[in-house]
Amino acid sequence: MKKYFLIVLLVLLKITSYAQKLPAKAEVLKIIDKANQFWQSNNPPQVRSFWDNAAYHTGNMEVVALTQNKVYQEYSEDWAVHNQWMGAKSKDKSTWKYKYGETDDYVLFGDWQICFQTYIDLYHLDKQEYKIARAKEVMEFEMSTPNNDYWWWADGLYMVMPVMTKLYKTTGNKQYLEKLHEYFAYANSIMYDKEAGLYYRDDKYVYPKHKSVNGKKDFWARGDGWVFAGLAKVLKDLPKDDKNRDEFVTKYKIMADAIVKCQQKEGYWTRSMLDAEHAPGPETSGTAFFTYGLFWGINNGYLKNKIYKEAALKGWNYLSKTALQDSGKVGYVQPIGEKAIPGQIVDQNSTSNFGVGAFLLAGCEFYRFLKK
Repeated sequence: MKKYFLIVLLVLLKITSYAQKLPAKAEVLKIIDKANQFWQSNNPPQVRSFWDNAAYHTGNMEVVALTQNKVYQEYSEDWAVHNQWMGAKSKDKSTWKYKYGETDDYVLFGDWQICFQTYIDLYHLDKQEYKIARAKEVMEFEMSTPNNDYWWWADGLYMVMPVMTKLYKTTGNKQYLEKLHEYFAYANSIMYDKEAGLYYRDDKYVYPKHKSVNGKKDFWARGDGWVFAGLAKVLKDLPKDDKNRDEFVTKYKIMADAIVKCQQKEGYWTRSMLDAEHAPGPETSGTAFFTYGLFWGINNGYLKNKIYKEAALKGWNYLSKTALQDSGKVGYVQPIGEKAIPGQIVDQNSTSNFGVGAFLLAGCEFYRFLKK
């Protein structure tokens, strides 16, 4: 009996000790503000609407939703106005393309469509139709085509899937949900590894055609981060009675299980998820997207296992204590690319807009976790 009570006492002490490590909500808000204020004070909003800038704004708008901070809202509005509430700006539909391109004729390329997420969010704060007119024009044209291969790279699932669900909620047009599933099915057919429960960045990296330096399957952390965070955003807006909802939930849960299994003890994920030696060391963008996605699942009842909570907390601990620098800079962000690169230097000075956006997403979802 004494042994039983001793065990219970030790467990309670461990739980109490662990709980005491959790920061106060106000402290998390300070961390979010520190990172966001540093970024906005050092980077004017008048930049193009391409994916990297737009990914930052998805994080900024999450902070706006959490805090109703008008300064942050105006920053995204200034960006939207600068870009005329558009992505790629070509008006000649006969020239619209969608493989890879940074010019104005790549209107149907997802890297030019992620900006619509922020425009839609801003529309719901002040419902002026011009804010979403281009988004509707582009996506309605895209859905009118017979093509289904628009999402041929993992990043595209974060860039555009939430656009589809946000526009469905805004317009009630069910075609957005039908095409969401059709395009997602194509992406799964070329990038999803059923055995690993993870996504290759695109079909160039499918095993065994491509391998890590140690001959393993090479899943790029930021690529899978895009997908995992994108699935969370989709499930947030997808109707509960959608006929394909179970498929999205299943993919999300399988990914969560695969993700926590390859987390490093320090709380981060290496750039090549299953081969830590391929490109060793911390990386913030993938880690932040995973942390966001895990907390979202916990907060919304999809992930209840203590393993997920521990992994999410470890991820936040890395983000807030290692990635975030004293100045407010979010470091250890792998530069723009599409794979884990052996020998590439990623350190405390490595920062980028999309990495800050991912950091903000994680911070906001952790705040909601603490609020529950």
